[in-house]
Amino acid sequence: MAAIGAGLLWVRRYFKREQERVRAELRKAQEAMERRDIESAVPLEEDPVTGVYRPKERP
Repeated sequence: MAAIGAGLLWVRRYFKREQERVRAELRKAQEAMERRDIESAVPLEEDPVTGVYRPKERP
């Protein structure tokens, strides 16, 4: 019985560590995606004639 209990505790700890590891990886990936979106965003302006948004022309 003690071995079964110890095994269950080990499995619980293992799953908890894996859960934290996956959560950290997902957080890093989310931050990287947000940075990429911010860096690659193109400002838009509305064409008053058509009402269509187009990339802003640079002077």
